[in-house]
Amino acid sequence: MINIILIIVVLAAIGVFLYLWVGKSKKSAPPAVQLKYDMNEIVQFLRRAFEEIIASSLYEGSPSEEEYNRRKARRRELQKALRSCMHGDLSAKRYVKLYMKDLLLQTYGLDEGNADKVIPFGHANRLTSQDCFDILLYTFKKDYGQNAFNEMVSKYNLDTLHRLPDGSKGYKVTEEQIRSIYSAEQPGLSFQDKVEVIVQRAYQIYKGLGVIDELRDQNIDGVNGGTSGMPPDVVQTTDFLEYTKQQHFLPQSYDAVWTFYRGKSLHLEFLSFGSEKELKRVCQNIYGFGNPGQLNESKGYIINDMADGSRVVVVRPKMAESWAFFVRKFNDSLVELEQQITDEGAPLAIEMLEFLILGHQVTAITGRQGSGKTTLLKALIKYIDAKNIRIQETSFEIWARKMYPGKNILSFRETPSVSGQDGLDVQKKTDGAVNIVGEAATHSVVSYVIQAAQVASEYTLFTHHGKTLPNLISALRNSLVASGAFSNEKIAEVQVVEALGFNVHLVLRAGKRYIERITEIIPADSQYEYPQEYKNRETPMEKLDAFMDTMSEYFGRMTDRRAYSYTDIIVWEAGEYVAKQPISSRKREEMLKNMDKDEAGRFEAFIEQYWGQSA
Repeated sequence: MINIILIIVVLAAIGVFLYLWVGKSKKSAPPAVQLKYDMNEIVQFLRRAFEEIIASSLYEGSPSEEEYNRRKARRRELQKALRSCMHGDLSAKRYVKLYMKDLLLQTYGLDEGNADKVIPFGHANRLTSQDCFDILLYTFKKDYGQNAFNEMVSKYNLDTLHRLPDGSKGYKVTEEQIRSIYSAEQPGLSFQDKVEVIVQRAYQIYKGLGVIDELRDQNIDGVNGGTSGMPPDVVQTTDFLEYTKQQHFLPQSYDAVWTFYRGKSLHLEFLSFGSEKELKRVCQNIYGFGNPGQLNESKGYIINDMADGSRVVVVRPKMAESWAFFVRKFNDSLVELEQQITDEGAPLAIEMLEFLILGHQVTAITGRQGSGKTTLLKALIKYIDAKNIRIQETSFEIWARKMYPGKNILSFRETPSVSGQDGLDVQKKTDGAVNIVGEAATHSVVSYVIQAAQVASEYTLFTHHGKTLPNLISALRNSLVASGAFSNEKIAEVQVVEALGFNVHLVLRAGKRYIERITEIIPADSQYEYPQEYKNRETPMEKLDAFMDTMSEYFGRMTDRRAYSYTDIIVWEAGEYVAKQPISSRKREEMLKNMDKDEAGRFEAFIEQYWGQSA
């Protein structure tokens, strides 16, 4: 009897052990395969799968120390990739997508027989406009890589003006255009191609940046969302609800996807985030690289970089009327002046720019956003010889050391705890000979630019958004006054004029970039000696009359008299660069002093060729 009892106890213990062991195995195994081949089900499967992988025990199966360390390293790498893949880290994105692909093929059971159930690849009439675009972008990407979107737009002239519902004109890409391109291309996809498209769609819903995920990685100038359509607060109003009852469609803020292509803002009308919740998710994820801080209602905005150097700005209510983001991408490759300036008479403009650098001239490069200021600035750095270069930026855009690794260059940028003025103050102590300011946008930075141009460096280059030369000088003058450096506007203007040498103004019209003008700034002849005749008069009345002349001259100088004049040296006319007024003798002499013998000889020949003067 005792033996029987012992046998029963042992069997029971074995049963309990087997039960616990099976339960533990089920807990650590990947989630059960879902038989519904639906994108939402796939995303849920992947979410559970990654949660299980992260939470599973590293000690399962009593691994050796070497195997344990491998498991730990793989988990750490996956966790890191999942945290950074949505911030512009392309290597992390590829790693996560490879994991997803393996889970779908090995565990979920995705195969040739059911891939079309997820996205109806074989039935073009059942594809959504987003399906068509994703497939087209994937097929173009196989041939053109990160230039796929640019090639698509160029090939099918998608950057053409359309008449908008309000009667105005704008650039947009419609659903009809995308479907027409899909019919023309007739993309044939293999099973592996279909898997890649499905994985990308699942990734952008689960961890990526929604409908802009692949578009953001392309070599475009930028992309933004939430910047058109009805804001959420308006959608809740009685008037809007009454309007929609009448079967009118009005796009909402989450329907807004815009891209910046060759200076044109293209509205991708066929794309939508689908809901305010999805737009908010993208906005909250896109700015998080490097833990820049929390975007909350009290602050309302955040400016940061992404892992690939793109600049991202995110705004939210109540500061903005809706959630919105702006990604600005900067080409970190060098575009030579010969590639940028291609119109008739291009050698005239190119040589003039080169001589401005060789002549150590303080130069302001102006123009609207997207006109090519930074691209031109990067090309000009090539002509700065044997000088230590110090660069101050809001965010890293120039990447000069990547293009000129042999030059002595150090770039600074603003951070939440270090202002632009602080960075510029540090630059004074870093033996810089040439100061470059990425954008003179704040009063304190403008004040430093003017100071540096006069005493702190041999010469300075900076960019600004001034539209005309008088606008530029007025803006710089006002910044000097606002910063507290000067209290008198006239004196501040004189300081600006004496600091500046030339203005290169860039223009972007109808997608074409060119230099509209190169202008010399000429300080007015300052007769600081006011009339002193009252000293030589004998009677009090005569002295008073003469003194009034002195006061009249003073007030004339302080009010309506300009502290400068300017002449256009080179202008762009009818598609050609044309030489206009010659450089002043004062500037020619100043530039020659800063050139060596060979450079001076070339400069003299240049002046003789285009203006018929001897330098």
